[in-house]
Amino acid sequence: MEFLEALANPAIPFLRYALAVGILASLAFGIIGTYVVARRITYIAGAIAHCVLGGIGAGLYCQHKLGGITWFGPLSGAIVAALLAAIIIGLVSLHASQREDTAIGALWAIGMAIGLLFIAKTPGYIEPMSYLFGNILLISEFDLWMVLALDGLVVVIATLFYHKFLAVCFDEEYARLRGVRTDLYYLLLLCLTALTVVLLVRVVGIVMVIALLTLPAAVASNFAKGLWQMMVLATLFCIAFIGSGLALSYSFDLPSGPTIIVIAGLVYLLATGLRQLRTRKN
Repeated sequence: MEFLEALANPAIPFLRYALAVGILASLAFGIIGTYVVARRITYIAGAIAHCVLGGIGAGLYCQHKLGGITWFGPLSGAIVAALLAAIIIGLVSLHASQREDTAIGALWAIGMAIGLLFIAKTPGYIEPMSYLFGNILLISEFDLWMVLALDGLVVVIATLFYHKFLAVCFDEEYARLRGVRTDLYYLLLLCLTALTVVLLVRVVGIVMVIALLTLPAAVASNFAKGLWQMMVLATLFCIAFIGSGLALSYSFDLPSGPTIIVIAGLVYLLATGLRQLRTRKN
């Protein structure tokens, strides 16, 4: 009740922005998260997420150090860095004959290091923890509209190329033999994953955004019988995790990002345990 009263309070707009961003982004998270879990590219999505800090740092540096580039902020930098990382990591995973994990791990670390260097050289005090672990105070009306635009773009593309992505996730070799350009659609899927990661960096942070991308889909996989059902359930679970996490974090004065992820993790463990019990009984 305290959380609901706070949502209705006109003096606390950031809470409404955070909840709205979470609900909007859950649609993209449910769809793309299902593809990520089905394709088993969680580690690649994690690398892309951590490279985002480089773009955020560059955006902060441009806004505070280079006065004439105020239009290039943290969110714009995050989008550029995420897409660039997705393309580079995708090409590495497709064409690296060996040491693929080493190359991806190196890009993961380099992206974060570049971001921290930019933040260190940005005038004034910048708290990197708020970007690493999320802070609902950073949500603004501009972010809300940007998330709405990104969300619409991700959902439209994911829906248009549903069957192509399905082939890439489950039977890539057969699709390639049928003339489908699987490499191109794989890179497109990584780019959509990158945009989806950017959607909730402000709410749960870079470190834990990968958990929110995968845990709702993983929970949904215990109940869904098909990919579409898994997407719908993952979206609903994501909304539930974000809403309950924000409510608890507000009521008990806790960081919102970690609270959301703990709830998602507990539900995942519970769902997995129930599935194991059901399997043993059968």
